[in-house]
Amino acid sequence: MKAVQLPVVHATPPDGADLRIDPALAQRWLTNFLRDEMIRRRSKNVAIVGVSGGVDSAVVAYLCADALGAENVYGVRMPYRTSSSESFEHGGRVIKATGIHDLVVDISDAVDGYLQYESDASPTRRGNVMARQRTIVLFDQSAKYDGLPVGTGNKSERMLGYFTWHADDSPPINPIGDLFKTQVWELARHLGIPNEIIEKPATADLIRGQTDEGDLGISYLRADRILNRILQGYRAEDIVASGFDRAEVEIVTRRVNATHWKRHLPTTAMISTTAINEYYLRPVDY
Repeated sequence: MKAVQLPVVHATPPDGADLRIDPALAQRWLTNFLRDEMIRRRSKNVAIVGVSGGVDSAVVAYLCADALGAENVYGVRMPYRTSSSESFEHGGRVIKATGIHDLVVDISDAVDGYLQYESDASPTRRGNVMARQRTIVLFDQSAKYDGLPVGTGNKSERMLGYFTWHADDSPPINPIGDLFKTQVWELARHLGIPNEIIEKPATADLIRGQTDEGDLGISYLRADRILNRILQGYRAEDIVASGFDRAEVEIVTRRVNATHWKRHLPTTAMISTTAINEYYLRPVDY
C-alpha cells in the first residue's frame, strides 16, 4: 500500500508575535489563581518560595505577595558554598522589594554530608543533589509554617525537560508553569522587577559558569517560538518550511521527545481496574 504524503503546513513566520501576552491581565489572572488554589481549595494562606535571584522566582515572589500579602509569603534563599554571590544578592533585592519574609538556609553541609560518600559524582549528579535538597527545605518549611511550596518552573524549562525530576517541578501549584520564558520576561518588566535580574543570563546556578542557553544549545527567544509551534501541532518539517533553522528545530524536538517521562507522574503497573493515575484520575483529587 502506498504511503500517503501529508502536505507541508506553513506555520506563522518566526517573528514571535504569537507569544505576546497582556501582562496586566496575566498578573490579575495569576494572582486570582494563587488565591483560588491555595485559600479556597486547600485552606492555606502561606506561600513558601525558593528565591534564587533569577527572574522566574522573582516573578513568583511578586505574584505571591500580591495575591496573599507580603506577611504571608516566605522567600527562602538556599545557597551552596559554590553558589554565585550575585544570585544571593539579587534574591535579597527581590525579598526586600516585595516585603516578604527572608529565610536563609545554607545547604552546603546537607549536600556535602551525602556527597562525601560520592566523591566521584559528576557535576550533573551534584547539581541534582543540590536541587533536591532545596526541595526538601521548601517542603519542610511549608510544614513549619502550615503553608505550601509554590513552583517557579516556566513552560520552556518544563517542555525541554530542563529541570531536576522530583525537585524543581515538585511543588503542588505553579503560577508560571504555562508561561514561556520570553513571556516570563514580559511579565517581569510589567511587575517592575529590576532589569539586571531580567537581563542577566538564565542559570540554574548548580555548576559554576553554567547557563541555561549554553546547556540547551539554543536561546530561549528562538526555542520558545519553536516550542509554541510544536504545541500547536506542527510537524518539524512544517516549522522548518516556515523559516526556522533546521538544526535548532532538531535540538528542540529532540529534547521534547526525550523528556516526556519527566512531565508524568510515576508510571504504575496495572493489576486492577482502579489503578491510580492510569484509571482513577481527577483534575483536582480532593
